[in-house]
Amino acid sequence: MTRRSVIAGTGSALPARRVSNAELAETVDTSDDWIVERTGIRFRHIAGPEETTGTLAADASKAALASAGIAAEDIDLIVLATATPDQTFPATATRVQTALGIDDCTAFDVAAVCSGFLYALQVADSMIVAGAANRALVIGAETFSRILDWEDRTTCVLFGDGAGAVVLEAREGEAGVLATRLHADGRHNQLLYVDGGPSTTGTVGKLRMKGREVFRHAVVNLAAVMGEALEAAGLSADDVDWVVPHQANARILDATARKLDLANEKVIVTVDQHANTSAASVPLALDTAVRDGRIKRGDLLVLEAMGGGFTWGASIVRF
Repeated sequence: MTRRSVIAGTGSALPARRVSNAELAETVDTSDDWIVERTGIRFRHIAGPEETTGTLAADASKAALASAGIAAEDIDLIVLATATPDQTFPATATRVQTALGIDDCTAFDVAAVCSGFLYALQVADSMIVAGAANRALVIGAETFSRILDWEDRTTCVLFGDGAGAVVLEAREGEAGVLATRLHADGRHNQLLYVDGGPSTTGTVGKLRMKGREVFRHAVVNLAAVMGEALEAAGLSADDVDWVVPHQANARILDATARKLDLANEKVIVTVDQHANTSAASVPLALDTAVRDGRIKRGDLLVLEAMGGGFTWGASIVRF
């Protein structure tokens, strides 16, 4: 039998403060109609002073562990995807490890922005298949509100904070991660980036984006990589039960589905409720659809994302 990484449980966490478009319009030159028409976003969650990427990641991990029925001490690997770590170092994954009461395991962060969860999933899957780990927490967690320019209405309305996590467990059988394909092209750095960093400005910096160019690249790259991953798994779009995409923009989700000739009803959409949460958005959407009963055991899932860098990728998972 084939050793695979099976998603044994899912979890998510959102900050307590929920901000509507109308509330945002009180301080930003925008409106609910403007935001909804261009992005599909209606709400986002903003982290409070006591909420960090690490605390949200720990809460999402606890929920995933409970869903899987697995004790924290049985985890031997934590891979956390984030572009907004609690500290420059050590890795926020080690803060999650401590919060969960795990004395010793492999724990590190992955930085691939919105594609980070897919990158983290591939790393954890590879380690499990190779026998280097048996049970892993794969987490996407962000506090993007800390790096937004709240005077730039073209970007600050798009993002929110949150975390999502899955427990991966080594099992033999047909379920699990079937194929993953990842890409990066650093030539497009100036289209979506943060204008700061420890080695350049010595500051955190703020997010900058050229939205139209990002949209164009996203639709082309995501459709291509999903087809590539399906081919690698020996499957086609007709086999797919659900697409769980990065929740960046409802228009990108619609355009990508059309390129693959996928029915919109097969696409999990949660961007209206929590906006773009970068590396957290895929596991957040996955957890939402698992808990509301749409995604069931045996379903074939396509997880996909694209982010700054550019980085992009897709994973085929038999849930």
